[in-house]
Amino acid sequence: MTKIDIENCLKTFIDPHYGVDLITAKAIKKIEIDGANVRIDVELGYAAQRYLEPLKNELTNLLKTLPEIGDITIFVRIKIVAHAVQQNLKPLPNVKNIIAVASGKGGVGKSTTAVNLALALAAEGANVGILDADIYGPSVPMMFGLSGKPDSFDDKTMQPKTAHGVQTMSIGYLVSDEQALIWRGPMVTNALRQLLNETHWNDIDYLIIDLPPGTGDIQLTLAQNIPVSGAIIVTTPQDIALLDAQRGLGMFEKVNVPVLGLVENMSVHICSNCGHEEAIFGTGGGVTMAEINKIDCLGSLPLDIQIRLQADVGAPIVISQPASRAAEIYREIARKMAAKLALKPKDFSSKFPNIVVQNSTSPCQK
Repeated sequence: MTKIDIENCLKTFIDPHYGVDLITAKAIKKIEIDGANVRIDVELGYAAQRYLEPLKNELTNLLKTLPEIGDITIFVRIKIVAHAVQQNLKPLPNVKNIIAVASGKGGVGKSTTAVNLALALAAEGANVGILDADIYGPSVPMMFGLSGKPDSFDDKTMQPKTAHGVQTMSIGYLVSDEQALIWRGPMVTNALRQLLNETHWNDIDYLIIDLPPGTGDIQLTLAQNIPVSGAIIVTTPQDIALLDAQRGLGMFEKVNVPVLGLVENMSVHICSNCGHEEAIFGTGGGVTMAEINKIDCLGSLPLDIQIRLQADVGAPIVISQPASRAAEIYREIARKMAAKLALKPKDFSSKFPNIVVQNSTSPCQK
């Protein structure tokens, strides 16, 4: 039995989140052979705490098929690193990755999806933040059950408000619920920049940004000025939503932000009385759109009344009903989203030394 035999065996296992085998994903960091005994070190580049034990079991069972193999030791760890952003921008301090959640139109459940995905990533062991960029209709405070102005320890930056282990920031903390924000595009852009840059984020692996709905000048400007590592598109299966989602996809292509995948929301309604399933918004639209654009359909979420009810009371379903099917789907989508990002180019800007040129006086000039 050789290292090549083990590698060939491992190549037959496709990681359900990466979508490729662990060799291709460069997740196998070490293979040690001691007689018939084998030790393998695996390093996942995405948040997946609940997946570690099932992965070890799957790999162990796979390697047991090799002839004359002895003891198998598999060590799996998670290492989340920063990934590249747009060429003219730099990553934020204390924030490794920014993932934008967007939709071509309103009413598709984008904010609810963003909040539950943030909570799902946190449940998988990541340090997570969420920025509510929907200046005109902030909803993150309600869904996290938070209110009141954020603290400031230096009168220059704001401390994020935290709930369920997720750091949050929203214009909703700074204005009253009754106050209407009648702002033009530049004011909205400046407000978002302040919320993003003047928040004292604490060692964030993933910062989820809930973008405003639409694909107009404001959204394009935001996408050009925020250092984004990747984006996902939220849509419903109906044709008009898919048409607008296509525009959202085009927006990110224009600013060279990789689209990690598409989430189809409200894909099927399950009757709470009889359990009958009905695709009231159509079927297969999200999958077809993903195939046409050669991106991944990360998952389909049901039209479930509990998703809405729990979000309204500040306890989203991933937290309040973690054993539910909807919470399970959110966690699966979150792992896939993070895994797709892990396959993207890494950011090495922090590795480069800062070179400072100073004026000096030579001894001859003294």
